[in-house]
Amino acid sequence: MKKSDFHFDLPPELVAQAPLAERSARLMLVLPPAPQGMSDRQVRDLPEFLRAGDLLVFNDTRVIPARLHGNKDSGGRVEILLERVGEGREVRAQVGASKSPKPASGIVLEDGTRLTVLGRDGEFYRLRFEGEEPIAAILQRAGRMPLPPYIQREAAQSDAERYQTVFAREPGAVAAPTAGLHFDDALLDALRARGVEFGHVTLHVGAGTFQPMRSESVQDHVMHSEWLNVGAQLCMQVARTRAAGGRVIAVGTTVVRSLETAMRDDELLPYAGETRIFIFPGYRIRSVDLLLTNFHLPESTLLMLVSAFAGRARILSAYRHAVAQGYRFFSYGDAMLLYPEAA
Repeated sequence: MKKSDFHFDLPPELVAQAPLAERSARLMLVLPPAPQGMSDRQVRDLPEFLRAGDLLVFNDTRVIPARLHGNKDSGGRVEILLERVGEGREVRAQVGASKSPKPASGIVLEDGTRLTVLGRDGEFYRLRFEGEEPIAAILQRAGRMPLPPYIQREAAQSDAERYQTVFAREPGAVAAPTAGLHFDDALLDALRARGVEFGHVTLHVGAGTFQPMRSESVQDHVMHSEWLNVGAQLCMQVARTRAAGGRVIAVGTTVVRSLETAMRDDELLPYAGETRIFIFPGYRIRSVDLLLTNFHLPESTLLMLVSAFAGRARILSAYRHAVAQGYRFFSYGDAMLLYPEAA
């Protein structure tokens, strides 16, 4: 299997550069079980497709203002994108500079905070924040929201709220779980009124989610690592839902990756730790019955994941339809409601 098997042509003007005024006003392409045809709806129509006793699972990670700017001791300009805040005062980050900073050298942020370069692990640098001020406080003052590389503008003040789900509560992500961005209080209330239950996992999305696959062979790709937590409460919710005949609906690919990582012998068990799970066609997704997701990059691992769930040919056909109909793509774009290929 090749990454080129997951290519599609996307006009640049269809890449959404900003959110709509209303979160749930986005389009939603519904891809039902074959032989039913796909339909063009809106995200606010989601309650029509769910029923009492279904369980919607959200990713409650919170995006941190992870983009920082400063200067090396030598004077050169530096841009830092945090990948993960570790123990103590160490972080892992991507560092953009005209010349790579050397170990033991210093970086001074725009607010005067000093960082020391500890070393490098592959494409990521290990940095240490000097002083005693909490890193979270420094980021709130000096950091900017880390908009994805395909959004061709600087982060605005409004992005601090809109590039964040309304249920975000666990800080640590450097990219939003974008399927969750469609939900507002009105939609959540409508789903509750329908009898739909809610559950949460935490997966701190890393910057690696935007990295292109470098190997042509899908099987040769090595996934980036992300931290997740599937708690005992959610496992009990899933068990009760299944026992009562309800369905588990994942809001986003990060939820699928979390639940599949936590599956053991067809049972969902609590898990907290790292995952490098790579889901592509041939892998059988066992943990969810429906998937709400945004549109993904050509030849990306996320496009491969949704193809594993709904079928590569069906997904690529749906993407061609979305392009023809002018759907908006990626983080601030439109959504798909996917039923599994074998349903």
